[in-house]
Amino acid sequence: MRKFLTVLAALATLSLTNCGYNAIQSQDEQIKSDWSEVVNQYQRRADLVPNLVNSVKGFAQQEKDVLLGVTNARAKVGSIQATPEVLNDPAAFQKFQAAQGELSSALSRLLVVTENYPQLKSDALFRDLMSQLEGTENRITVARNRYIKAVQDYNVTVRSFPTNLTAMALGYKTKPNFTVDNEKDISTAPKVDFNPAPAAPSK
Repeated sequence: MRKFLTVLAALATLSLTNCGYNAIQSQDEQIKSDWSEVVNQYQRRADLVPNLVNSVKGFAQQEKDVLLGVTNARAKVGSIQATPEVLNDPAAFQKFQAAQGELSSALSRLLVVTENYPQLKSDALFRDLMSQLEGTENRITVARNRYIKAVQDYNVTVRSFPTNLTAMALGYKTKPNFTVDNEKDISTAPKVDFNPAPAAPSK
């Protein structure tokens, strides 16, 4: 009897492996792990923003709109729960991506503002925050790349025959991946023009 059960268990394991069940489980877990790292790095950036804004405030009182934009974008990012369930909801995933994109844009405008404040750029606290922020942006890029690759592997598995039959039977679907919001804009080569801008008409 024991031998029969052993053989039955071996056949069951072999069957699950061949039908792609184990591959789907493994790749699904890899996606969750890589997604956690993406969220971890985004959280690190969000935690840096309040300190960065405070360090700039004293130097850029007249740039309130920019500072307010960064603060609001940071608040919007914090209001979205980036749980693994987001990966099965394309609309929620897009909302998360849009909020992070808005914060990236607001931070870019903030960096332009700091160009007008040489004293701020030489401040040790600001330099340290900027260094951490740059490091975080690099980590976000690496984490996103790993997530993109993990989703690619998983989506290929659930769409390929015969593992697609297993995925269909168990309710596993393709997962959304990161995209570029301004894909149309960046597909066009930028124009480089060193000619001075035309003078404004006199009133």
